[in-house]
Amino acid sequence: MLLAIDAGNTNIAFALYEGEKMRAQWRAVTQVSRTADEYAVWLSQLLQLEGLSFADLDAAIIATVVPAVLFDLRDMCRKYLKTEPLRVGDPSLDLGPRPTVDHPETVGADRLCNTVAAHAGYKGAVIVVDFGTATNFDIVSEAGAFDGSVIAPGANLSIEALHQAAALLPRVAIMRAQKVIGRDTASSMQSGVYWGYVGLITGLINGIKAEYARPMTVVATGGLAHLFRPDIPAIDHIDPDLTMRGLMLIHGRNAAKKA
Repeated sequence: MLLAIDAGNTNIAFALYEGEKMRAQWRAVTQVSRTADEYAVWLSQLLQLEGLSFADLDAAIIATVVPAVLFDLRDMCRKYLKTEPLRVGDPSLDLGPRPTVDHPETVGADRLCNTVAAHAGYKGAVIVVDFGTATNFDIVSEAGAFDGSVIAPGANLSIEALHQAAALLPRVAIMRAQKVIGRDTASSMQSGVYWGYVGLITGLINGIKAEYARPMTVVATGGLAHLFRPDIPAIDHIDPDLTMRGLMLIHGRNAAKKA
């Protein structure tokens, strides 16, 4: 069974795959101070809830945009799974077509996973809108190459920045504002972030499509995708497991070559 690990700036996602079927998925807050043994204690308890143990896991793959957590995640795989994990970003891995951007080596591992999964799951060119710490708009060409992007601050990051920078603005949750015009500070902030991001996302999707000048499918992923989808008709599909599926596909492609 495969353990796929996606370490982001906010959360680390762990998923178990039997072949191409996801068996379980869990999340933990990203903490660079967490050791390999601490990951193992946490993960072993979750495995037990599924009737599994480390002995059932025989392969692993890691994608991370937080270099400081890589050492302990890799050490956990070596020590407890008795396997050497693949790492997205290793030049020896086959990820398909090389990114067609100016500095391919700087493309984040999660975005490479999204590119692989989007090309495998959807026909033609794709825009992947990833609602994470940043809101990424990644272009996947018809051939399956990462073909450029737009990066905007994430909605949670923006609303937290408002709270941190302005003494009288409270910390509020992101939610769909029923009206554009707020009647108090909290509702005004929620409206600004929610409807502001609806406009930002819609405008950028339209701009990308106009500049790319060919049909494109828009796929949204990430924690806030379901919240924004009803007010953004330009989004064609919600695919919450896109990154993890990309990890699984990358592992399958490379494990088969090494076998």
